[in-house]
Amino acid sequence: MVLVKNRLAVADAWTHLEDDAPLPANGAVTVSWARWTAERDQLIGRSPAELGVRIPNTVTTAEIGADAAKFGLIAVNFPNFGDGRAFSQARVLRDRYAFKGEIRATGGVLRDQLLFMQRCGIDAFELPDRAIEENWMAAFDEYDLFYQPAEDNRPWIARQRQARG
Repeated sequence: MVLVKNRLAVADAWTHLEDDAPLPANGAVTVSWARWTAERDQLIGRSPAELGVRIPNTVTTAEIGADAAKFGLIAVNFPNFGDGRAFSQARVLRDRYAFKGEIRATGGVLRDQLLFMQRCGIDAFELPDRAIEENWMAAFDEYDLFYQPAEDNRPWIARQRQARG
């Protein structure tokens, strides 16, 4: 797995804990949604800079939204190509809950979806090892005209037409 942030492959500073793994005293860790809900009172004392959560795409943003500020990272899961609920989770976390931390795409991340994931507010991507040699980063620049506004604040066609008069 390659972690990409700001279009660069980077080392992952987060440790992804299994549900039965002991919680270290310090260091950035992510826990599953199930562990968060079961151990919330114990975990809530950690700094947001050291606490992340991995949510399945079945979790509603209302369930996580009130707690979003408690996390430095929220990992959204793409289990397969046809299931896009994580796009909506990311967009709502940014728009409605003003989440400023890292939103990371995990699971079945596909090259053809990278740009759209980014436009929804996802800013980190767990990619397959072959992604760098196949130049997946070029996917972020394959389109430069958009019909709708998004989290990335790129101008969309209607706004560009208004600006021209």
